[in-house]
Amino acid sequence: MSGPRHVPVMLDRVVSLLAPALSEPGSVLVDATLGLGGHSEAVLTRLPQARVIGIDRDPDALAMSRERLAPFGDRFTGVHAVYDEIGDVLADAGLDTEAGVAGVLFDLGVSSMQLDVAERGFAYSVDAPLDMRMDGSTGPTAADVLNTYSAADLARVLKQYGEERMARRIADAVVRERAREPFTNSARLVELLYDVIPAPARRTGGHPAKRTFQALRMEVNDELRVLERAMPAAVAAIGLGGRVVVESYHSLEDRLVKRTFADAVRLDVPDDLPFVPEGAEPSYRLVTRGAEQADEAEIAENPRAASVRLRAIERVRPRGVGGDTSRTSKPSSTSRTSTDRETKGKGAF
Repeated sequence: MSGPRHVPVMLDRVVSLLAPALSEPGSVLVDATLGLGGHSEAVLTRLPQARVIGIDRDPDALAMSRERLAPFGDRFTGVHAVYDEIGDVLADAGLDTEAGVAGVLFDLGVSSMQLDVAERGFAYSVDAPLDMRMDGSTGPTAADVLNTYSAADLARVLKQYGEERMARRIADAVVRERAREPFTNSARLVELLYDVIPAPARRTGGHPAKRTFQALRMEVNDELRVLERAMPAAVAAIGLGGRVVVESYHSLEDRLVKRTFADAVRLDVPDDLPFVPEGAEPSYRLVTRGAEQADEAEIAENPRAASVRLRAIERVRPRGVGGDTSRTSKPSSTSRTSTDRETKGKGAF
């Protein structure tokens, strides 16, 4: 397959975490963020008994991954959808949703293909239309956000999603400049950011446009709200022995994943109870202890790995038995958790 090639982050570790769940013939993995199919290709190659249903909202990425994974025949199925639609995708595929799937994988954030194709507008290094939609057929663009949001709303987006300290200053400058001429291309936005962000601040934290472009991308694609719906759905979708593996690259994403997993493994009994009543055991266990990170060698080879946080969870009790917790409520202050010791990560949560 020609064109951009995504380098999967922590590939060997991801496959090793999924392997125990995909040991039975016909075991189904949902690759919820298919992209160019790097993780799926490794699973299909190394775990010949597994099938993969790949989900992506980006039609271009989906077409490329279908071409890449065509040699695996009917072991791979590509679906154009957003990953919070996991339940619908499984139902449409005719799978037994009560039995559940063997695994769900999320590799969050923007893919190399989206960054490498200039006209998509994700990259600040080249001048391109300010689009940033993962599905270019629907929804507002980054230009729409810049040209229509109030200064207060722009500042909120930049601060929340980009952790940009100069959020209000940038937002005020955008509103002032768009009155003169609407924003259409990335070069003008980058130029504004160089003008607005003081030189001392530009010397740290990477390119001065990095945080703003990240924030706009997350807003345009509604990424956090989609993830907030997708995580409980993924945890609920796995069957006995099934695993959910998540790679996140933003603190808000990782916090949401951590909270969902903590809720699933909590023991909902008082701390002062001397024993856990039969049937109150949680239905899930943490497979990673805390968030695992890439090692220095991988980061040197693939800079995208520098910010990855990897977490995994496994269903250990059948649905509807005892402490089955396919739920979304927040853990109480008296919660306790069930944690596996299998992992190389540091520190619980």
